[in-house]
Amino acid sequence: MRFGVLFSTALAWVIAFESYATLSSQAIQLQNGTVYFAQPPRLVEAATTYQDTYVWGATYYFTISLPGNAGEPLQKITINQREGVDYIRFDREDTYAFEGTRRKKGQKLKLKDVTSDRKSRTLSLTFDPPISPGRNITIALKPVQNPMVGGVYLFGVTAYPAGEKSYGQFLGFGRLQFYSPSIDSLRWHPWW
Repeated sequence: MRFGVLFSTALAWVIAFESYATLSSQAIQLQNGTVYFAQPPRLVEAATTYQDTYVWGATYYFTISLPGNAGEPLQKITINQREGVDYIRFDREDTYAFEGTRRKKGQKLKLKDVTSDRKSRTLSLTFDPPISPGRNITIALKPVQNPMVGGVYLFGVTAYPAGEKSYGQFLGFGRLQFYSPSIDSLRWHPWW
C-alpha cells in the first residue's frame, strides 16, 4: 500500500515537471490576449566605438540574447535614454541590426520601422520578420554626435514579443561613459 502511494506521488511529480517544461518553452498569453515571453531576452552588452565628447561618426551597440525557450519571437525593441545631461539624437536612417555581436557580425536583420520620440527620449525598432528564439542580435545606433557633456549615459532597453497585444519586458540599462578632453590634451593637440 505504501509503495502505491509513493509511486503515484512520484508519477504526479514527473507529470507536473513535464507539463512545466512544456509550458516554459511556450509563450504566455493572458485571457485579454496580452502575450509575454516565457523566458525573456537578456541585455548582454552596450558599447560605443568612441567615448570622447563631441565626436562624430560613433556607433552605439546594444547586444541582446534571445533564449531558445523564449516561447515567442522578438518583434520590437525600445531604447530609452534615462540618464545623461545631453539628449542624444540618432540618425534613424543609419540604424541597423544584425545577428551576432559587435565583434562577430553575422547576417543583417531587416527592420520594418525605426521611430523616435524626442519627448520620451525613446527609439523604437520593429523587426520584419520577428527574430526567432535562440539567437543573439546586436542593434547599431548612429548618434548624430556624441554628447557635448561627459559622464554616464543610461539607456533602458525593453523587448516585446510578437503579437498585437504584447507585454514589454525591461531588460536593464545599457551604460555608456563619455569623457571630455582635458585642457592639456587640447593644448598639445596637433590641430593647434
